[in-house]
Amino acid sequence: MSIESVKAHFRQWDREQDVMEFETSSATVDLAAETIGVIPARIAKTLSFRVGDKVLLIVAAGDVKIDNKKFRQAFGFKARMLTPEEVLEQTGHAIGGVCPFGLKNELDVYLDVSMKRFDTLFPACGSTNSAIELTNEEIYRYSYAKDWVDVCKGWEESEQEEKVS
Repeated sequence: MSIESVKAHFRQWDREQDVMEFETSSATVDLAAETIGVIPARIAKTLSFRVGDKVLLIVAAGDVKIDNKKFRQAFGFKARMLTPEEVLEQTGHAIGGVCPFGLKNELDVYLDVSMKRFDTLFPACGSTNSAIELTNEEIYRYSYAKDWVDVCKGWEESEQEEKVS
């Protein structure tokens, strides 16, 4: 079971007890935000891509979309998302619970700078009704991230609107 692999992953930092399991679904950004009681942007979503012959994960704030031009500049390939079957095969997690922790295969993980706006975020934990609250530094450390990247769009505009309001 996927959530068990995530809990086992967090055990090495004595954080498995911090994995939250909910009675309701947290399978989408909006459902997770509603369940946890935060704005959707604070849900850290994990997106899976094929880049050449490799698979990589991008963890980003919940209110962003991949910017194809930025993605190509960063990785040298067009962004091609995996199918739900490929996601499960590569990560060991089904859509709605995908996270960069407790992975089935060793995959390159990158964190998008869109998350740096927040002190803490809530990534899923391998199931459609789980999450954990982590700082950016913890997400970086626990996911064994390779680097921070800037491959998303949509968040700078909302950040400007917040400053104007």
